[in-house]
Amino acid sequence: MTALVLAVGTALAAAGCGGSGASGGETSAQGGRMTLEALWRAPGEDVAIVPGTSDYAVGESRVSFLVVDKQSRLVERPTARVWVAHALKQPPFAETTAKLEPLGVSGGEDAGVGGIYVATIDTPAPGRYWFLAEPVGGRKIQALGNVDVRKRSEAPAVGDRAIASKTPTLASTGGDLAKLTTSRHPDGALYRRSVAQALAAHEPFVVTFATPQYCQSRTCGPVVDVVSAVRKRMGSSGIRFIHVEIYKDNDPAKGVNQWVAQWRLPTEPFTFVVDRTGVIRAKLEGAFSVAELQAAARAVAR
Repeated sequence: MTALVLAVGTALAAAGCGGSGASGGETSAQGGRMTLEALWRAPGEDVAIVPGTSDYAVGESRVSFLVVDKQSRLVERPTARVWVAHALKQPPFAETTAKLEPLGVSGGEDAGVGGIYVATIDTPAPGRYWFLAEPVGGRKIQALGNVDVRKRSEAPAVGDRAIASKTPTLASTGGDLAKLTTSRHPDGALYRRSVAQALAAHEPFVVTFATPQYCQSRTCGPVVDVVSAVRKRMGSSGIRFIHVEIYKDNDPAKGVNQWVAQWRLPTEPFTFVVDRTGVIRAKLEGAFSVAELQAAARAVAR
């Protein structure tokens, strides 16, 4: 995610301070005449996207982000208009709407984030794409970001088979929750089965790779708390819910653990929803809402 922020910052510096008083931006953009940079320069405060996702492949991608003003205040409105272009100096080739997804839990290691914008962007070929998000309503603010799209994502993709990792459980640690999670209020039910055991039993499951204590991004959100909340709501569904920490011995100084390496995760958190045949049916990078995860989990419970 750091690379994305740096790229946006470089582009902002090259383009100037923005807010130059260009008028008729929305109408012109709809007509395909204005570039993405001209839209960004329209009246309003100009900021960089705070990204919540970074692993993109050709096709439709879930893109999450925050909009933060120059006073470091979150801008949280129900929707944001999003324009997508191949380059800053090209007109947008697509427009969509991002929805603010309230995370749906309180407390926990949430870094002060109550919701996150989520949009689906269709990228037809590998390369860098630029997008502009403008929250709807209130004072004008435009946030600029980009996505680097590969032919295939680094992490396992929807449609791939889940990796049969022998992730740690209560049984493997002698019931020691401190070895299993850095959460301040752990949910023991998330450590009853390993990924390998769930696959062997042909159980649909949700597995989240996350570190509540050491999450380094403002967009991490209370991911493990969200997973726990959905587990409690879907207790009779037959779906397993599994949490796996990120670092060896829960110590960032020791680097990532073997399970993160097995799943080829370029960052964290990542959450996967797997059906009873062992196929990944949903992939959620970064923070997500209770509603998002519950909808994906219900789809594999059928």
